[in-house]
Amino acid sequence: MSALTIRRLHIDLGLPIPRHWCGGDAFRTAFFNALSMSFPRGEQFFIDAVRRGVSSLPPDQRAAFDTEVKGFVGQEATHRRIHGLFNGHLEVQGLVNHWEARGKRRQASTALADPRHAVGITAATEHLTAILSEWGLAHPELLRSTDDRINTMWFWHFSEEIEHKSTAIDVYLALGGSDTWRVRYYRLVTRLFLIDLARQTFNNLWHDGTWWRPSTWASAVRFLFGRQGLVPALRQPWKAYLIPHFHPSQMHNESAGQWLRDNRDAYSLVSPASQATA
Repeated sequence: MSALTIRRLHIDLGLPIPRHWCGGDAFRTAFFNALSMSFPRGEQFFIDAVRRGVSSLPPDQRAAFDTEVKGFVGQEATHRRIHGLFNGHLEVQGLVNHWEARGKRRQASTALADPRHAVGITAATEHLTAILSEWGLAHPELLRSTDDRINTMWFWHFSEEIEHKSTAIDVYLALGGSDTWRVRYYRLVTRLFLIDLARQTFNNLWHDGTWWRPSTWASAVRFLFGRQGLVPALRQPWKAYLIPHFHPSQMHNESAGQWLRDNRDAYSLVSPASQATA
């Protein structure tokens, strides 16, 4: 088990954000806006899943997770709050969050299920967000905004996703979750995640009025399939989760720690006693 640091981000999201904040690029902006729309409900699901999973463990095992889970909850609750503020600006811009409603319906079906179900889904999703975060930190030019608040928000979030990428799977394994079901959850989560991400991105472009522009789709091809594109870059990291007895700690990446060290002025540390709560 490891201690996870809870950070208070020093950005003010009270002022509006640019419509095409991602370097003026409509497709990349719509793509990352779609991701942000999934976070408030998704982060709450992760918090609830891990808490319930740990509470189902015998007392001696539960105690071993206490410090790490407090950090995990604090980080995810902060992500939920910050992206909720960001998403408020997207709503003002006329974008409609359909992903959240679909997520709410699906998550309701896990409420009475074996706690391993929700934790397995959480572990799978955490791997997807961790490898996406590693890619984002490795290619900051593809996300760079003229608004420093947004740069800080995304790179901080990426760094913390990498930092706590092992928490959910450790809880899943402690609950006796099998390797077979770990992979099944991952395949299911990947399919639903990609469908939801595509649908919300396209919907964002539709409401933005940039759906029909050739430049939008030229950007999409470069961003997704170019030399440094998302799809080819994530193919191998995605496959890693399918390896028997895979654990996220087997994938080492220093980018998160480096960003956090280089940007200490962007946040302050929160003591456990005053951490964010769900």
